[in-house]
Amino acid sequence: MLGLTQTDLARKAGISQSMIARIESGSVDPRVSTLSRIVAVLSQKEVPLYRAKDVMHTPVYTVGSMDPVSRAVEIMEKNDISQVPVVDRGVPVGCISESAIVSALEEGAMHGSGSRPVRDFMEPGFPTVPLEADVRDVVHLLRENHAVLVVDGGRVAGVITKHDLIPLFS
Repeated sequence: MLGLTQTDLARKAGISQSMIARIESGSVDPRVSTLSRIVAVLSQKEVPLYRAKDVMHTPVYTVGSMDPVSRAVEIMEKNDISQVPVVDRGVPVGCISESAIVSALEEGAMHGSGSRPVRDFMEPGFPTVPLEADVRDVVHLLRENHAVLVVDGGRVAGVITKHDLIPLFS
């Protein structure tokens, strides 16, 4: 549960891995001093209450950098979201947001058609975290970002927004 192997625990507690194995199997009764060192190590390691995989949502709606902007707009409207990650071959490369599209409209860059590629209006991407990331780290990232992508093996597995964290308070 803490992500420690017997070897990790033994090294940190200053005892042998074989002693840890014998204690786990019940074949030895350790001294109080040995147990105290093990408990001290286990007490220092804090278990996250929630991990990214526990609060992320799926599916993640994405567009490719070469998709037309109209596709991004369609996804945003259909799913009532304000930004969409841009993903090429499974790898996040940026994002496109309502703000970027509105700015493009203001500047006249969207004149005539939404057929221009997303890459022309793409913004920097969202930060990424692994499935096992502590939600406290995600909260920190969300202070400066609209969303955090959760990746598994380099591929997008889920997304977390500020809205996804609200249920944690109840």
